[in-house]
Amino acid sequence: MRVLIVRLSALGDIIQASIVLQFIKKHFNDSKIDWICEERFSEILENHPLINQVIKINLKDKNYLKSLKTLIKARKNEYDLVIDFQGLIKSSIISRIISKNTIGFDKFSSREALSSLFYKNKFNINYNENIIIRNLSLAGFALNFKFDKDEILNKFPCFQTKISNKNIEKKRILLAPFASEESKIYDKFNYLASNLSYKENEVYVCFGSEKERLKAKEIIANSKAILLDKMSLKELVYFINSCDLVIGNDSAITHLAWAQNRPSITLFGNRPSSRNSYQTPVNLVIDTGKKIDAFKIDKTDFCINEIDPNLIIQKANKLLKTINDG
Repeated sequence: MRVLIVRLSALGDIIQASIVLQFIKKHFNDSKIDWICEERFSEILENHPLINQVIKINLKDKNYLKSLKTLIKARKNEYDLVIDFQGLIKSSIISRIISKNTIGFDKFSSREALSSLFYKNKFNINYNENIIIRNLSLAGFALNFKFDKDEILNKFPCFQTKISNKNIEKKRILLAPFASEESKIYDKFNYLASNLSYKENEVYVCFGSEKERLKAKEIIANSKAILLDKMSLKELVYFINSCDLVIGNDSAITHLAWAQNRPSITLFGNRPSSRNSYQTPVNLVIDTGKKIDAFKIDKTDFCINEIDPNLIIQKANKLLKTINDG
């Protein structure tokens, strides 16, 4: 059986969708799984042991003709199933161009209801349901398998692992202080950097752009935290594999920690934490207690900054102690 996964962007969403690979392979070991995504995010999927082929398109730069040629070529693969995990009009059209055998969320389950017009079979699930449950439920519907909580908790790392040269006498903490939107960014990472830099900890700060690098230098200015060099996606995966704790906003970095089974604390303000992060004994969330409808996000709401940094430090120390005791 040949299956195509459609999840074009963004990086964090691709990371969260990657859990379906091991579940599909568990039930259909001989299946060939391809994945289509935006080229700028493809690196994290390249050479994945469970992916047969990564198909890259470039809609961000409006390279429509080249992308269309790529889709027409992909159609020749004659997929048994094309599963659209994104649920947008563009992703559903792409799915339909490639194959008639399309499956996706119905009009009540997607942000863009019209996307459902392009699917052969449609799946209903609450849009506010946890994203990991949504992804696995859609895969299970498409391929007729069931899953339970224990299978999620006992998942394998979603991406390849690599042993690092970490100092085993110190706990490595990664702070991820940036996100794709200003309203998702917590403003007290400088306090965390200063107050988590004990002698038994190594605190690192990562960044993605030049603007973020300059801000990161300000964050670590009065601490012993270390500013990482800019990393490729693969290098970032390997570094997170070596971390004892990742603390960050609702972003690709904290999603990657969860995907790799590394302890994490994810901070939420104007986004629903119950939907956007799957909690485990070592993957925690801290939010402001607001009840938020995923259909009604207020990007002018900076309530994330109401989170007490001492609460984050308290939970971080408890997680690190759990690691020591375990």
